Amino acid sequence: MNKDKLIYYIGDDTITAWPMRPYNEEVIQFLDALSKNLRGDKLAQSYPDIMTFAFYIRKANIQKKKETFDHTVTRCGRGLLFHIAPSNVPINFAFSLVFGLLAGNSNIVRVSTKDFPQTQIVCDAIAAVLTEDDYSNIRKQIAIVRYERDKEITDFFSAKCDGRIIWGGDRTISEIKESKVSARCEEIHFADRFSFAIIDPAYIKQLSKEELIRLAEKFYNDTYLMDQNACSAPHLILWDHSQEKNQTCAEVKDRFYDTLQELVKKYPFESIKASDKYLNLCLEAAENEQIKKYRHYGENRVYVLELKTLDQSIIEKRGKYGTFYEYDLEKWSELGDFLNSKVQTCATAGIDQDKLRDYIVDNHLQGIDRIVSFGDTLNIDVVWDGMDVISKLSRVIA
Repeated sequence: MNKDKLIYYIGDDTITAWPMRPYNEEVIQFLDALSKNLRGDKLAQSYPDIMTFAFYIRKANIQKKKETFDHTVTRCGRGLLFHIAPSNVPINFAFSLVFGLLAGNSNIVRVSTKDFPQTQIVCDAIAAVLTEDDYSNIRKQIAIVRYERDKEITDFFSAKCDGRIIWGGDRTISEIKESKVSARCEEIHFADRFSFAIIDPAYIKQLSKEELIRLAEKFYNDTYLMDQNACSAPHLILWDHSQEKNQTCAEVKDRFYDTLQELVKKYPFESIKASDKYLNLCLEAAENEQIKKYRHYGENRVYVLELKTLDQSIIEKRGKYGTFYEYDLEKWSELGDFLNSKVQTCATAGIDQDKLRDYIVDNHLQGIDRIVSFGDTLNIDVVWDGMDVISKLSRVIA
């Protein structure tokens, strides 16, 4: 293996397993110090995703998660984890690292080769906090590395790890799995997922102008902030007519999208994004027989593609830079026509979430690991993709 291909932001390849109890107090203190460092950094403050991360790792928030964790059995970390972060969500590597630390593990984190400013900002903050004597043990548990696609290097890190976490598309996961791990290695694959939104038109209709702006702002954050690249970002909008089947909601839809497009004026819409978005629209209009018609709001700020029917073919579709597929849902039973295990997040506005959860379970439907309100789709947590990550990354000592 050519070590010259490795660029370490933190640590080096001498990192070894150092298992600890989940939610170790030193880890919690370290994360709180990192949170304070980032929240006090003017450069970091200009990145909403960094601020969201910094807010998440506050001691008060982590303590709440510790209190709800199962402490009825004795647990410790599995040892050394190898994380492969996705290439399309800049801050994801930091959350993955935090999950590994909270589970009591040492961590090698491979970050994206894309030059995300967030990577350097967060790594600089980690390095600064690790210079403090209080975190000498944590210093042994973190290596953050960058390298171009190289199977020999991935083989090296995979062979020495006790757990491997892969974030990425199905193809990426298949490629990385060619690098063998030990028989006892615990693997977590955060694969390609599809997410959607469901809106009650009557709810939108009764909102005041100010309330609708706030709701549209939340939806903007769910989608445009990550260019719809996050696995939890909605690509499909369902308008729920199950309560009022004959309701005409064209005006309600226009009101929502018009409000959204006003907010999108602040979106950094570079020419490459605009051309890519328009090309994708043209291809869908020409090749996708499921498209009934399309609408646009604010020129090309918001594209809406109306679907004739709802089936599992929608799972393979992805909106870009504010492109949304749309369908009028006459009854919830239609959800079964498209839901499968690839569906992750359902974002709701005006929908009874508990009722929807019960419907999914009682009707034995696959798909939907999260039902959240608008504005919460990007809030990654220790329960993700339907699994308790901290439990998966630690072991029980009977």
